[in-house]
Amino acid sequence: MELVFIAEQVVNGLLLGFYYLLIALGLSIIFSLGGIVNLAHGAFFAIGAYLMVTLTQHLGYGASYVASPILVAVLGMVVERLFLRRFYRADPVLSLLFTFGLAMVIEQGLRMIYGASPVQFSIPSFGRGQLIVGDFIYPYYRIGMLSVAAIALLATWWLLSKTSFGKVVRAGINDPDMVRALGISLAPVLTAVCGIGIGLAGLAGALLAPITGVHPAMGQEILTAAFVVVVIGGLGSFWGVVIAALLVGVIRGLTSYFFPPASEASLYLLMLVILLIRPRGLMGERMERLE
Repeated sequence: MELVFIAEQVVNGLLLGFYYLLIALGLSIIFSLGGIVNLAHGAFFAIGAYLMVTLTQHLGYGASYVASPILVAVLGMVVERLFLRRFYRADPVLSLLFTFGLAMVIEQGLRMIYGASPVQFSIPSFGRGQLIVGDFIYPYYRIGMLSVAAIALLATWWLLSKTSFGKVVRAGINDPDMVRALGISLAPVLTAVCGIGIGLAGLAGALLAPITGVHPAMGQEILTAAFVVVVIGGLGSFWGVVIAALLVGVIRGLTSYFFPPASEASLYLLMLVILLIRPRGLMGERMERLE
């Protein structure tokens, strides 16, 4: 029976790791290409959750799971075109201040529209029920979340690794001046990357809305953990962030079972150990403009 409980915590940890991953991956690719540390990333996560609540009343669950992250992605591209592109060559402190202010504006806007109290949002009927295999019991909705997150991860990997768009992104990360010298404009690429990264955060918010409850400050709670994942995985590394997110999730899941008071502290301790051994993170790449 103890092994069954441990297995459930491992699966819960993987689920936690996948939704960390959806947020941290967007943070990583936006920073790698544009040099922007987006402190408003968690706010877009919250917008995805609130859009899911609102759109479900009009479109139903299925269409809302598709529409919410797409709308968040479009919003992210608008924000990039109007504001973020002004900071690519500016002092990084300016982008930090702007995105911090943007996060505060979004949070207060959500309070004004929806109120400060948490909004309850139930699991859709098609996601209710549990998978039972012997003594192992796990909700169908969480299995669905794992599946959708895995598909989103594979789709992002394919886009960045197997397409011409991905080649431009990777070249822009490694040597943006050479890309410009070849006559390739990075402006539309940066807009698309912001849309993808912020859309992934919106997808995480839509998926988690029935699990965690929806409230205006939910973005702040997840943002710190996402930054920890990026630091552990290493800047500029897709698979480093993937490994770090799953590792953090599983460790938190197991710690919450064996020693609950240390659950929150476990990811910071892991970050400390990794950075002491490898300051660039697990798979961090050398980027000349950062060293």
